[in-house]
Amino acid sequence: MPKTALVTGGSRGIGAAISIALKNAGYAVAANYAGNDEAAQKFTAETGIKTYKWSVADYEACAAGVKQVEADLGPVSVLVNNAGITRDAMFHRMTPQQWREVIDTNLNGVFNMTHNVWGGMRDRKFGRVVTISSVNGQKGQAGQANYSASKAGDIGFTRALAQEGARAGITVNAICPGYIATDMVKAIAQDVLDKHILPQIPVGRLGEPEEIARCVVFLASDEAGFITGSTISANGGQFFS
Repeated sequence: MPKTALVTGGSRGIGAAISIALKNAGYAVAANYAGNDEAAQKFTAETGIKTYKWSVADYEACAAGVKQVEADLGPVSVLVNNAGITRDAMFHRMTPQQWREVIDTNLNGVFNMTHNVWGGMRDRKFGRVVTISSVNGQKGQAGQANYSASKAGDIGFTRALAQEGARAGITVNAICPGYIATDMVKAIAQDVLDKHILPQIPVGRLGEPEEIARCVVFLASDEAGFITGSTISANGGQFFS
């Protein structure tokens, strides 16, 4: 019976690439999504990967969602915390709501999801938790105090929890993508990309979602069992830490 992998934000962008790569690696994959029913239905039709709708910002919804996934596919062995949002604004214009929405999804959502699979992983003495952070959680970014704080928090969460999970056979790692060629990034005006973004990236191009997905597949594998508490920087050389 294949191991079950649950990917939050798993039907679009980087999350979709991760879901597909895990399926191709032999996992039974569940892709969570928050609101875009049309995109989720199209993703399932094209890939055969079942999608499940709930907000990772809601602890009880996460508990119910995990319960349904495990009823359908079996115990979750691999959790990929990929769901994330932005509510960008310079700090003096940032509202408490913009702050809370980002923290609730990007940081509290990681707690909500991981907490609901952690007990089962401990009982089974095996688990893989991979959280998608960001280069901006490492270096910061003007206009993203909320986002950078949430993504930096994900790294701290990873390092602390890795120490708790190690003796239970659970690894906990983070990946920090740089600029990746998702629909959101590709919607940026070409002249802005050419003048302001690509010059920051030594390899001279955007990353591909599949490149992040390959990192996840490796960290989820048995072969990565000695790697925990680590942060993989997948940013084309934009930032070193």
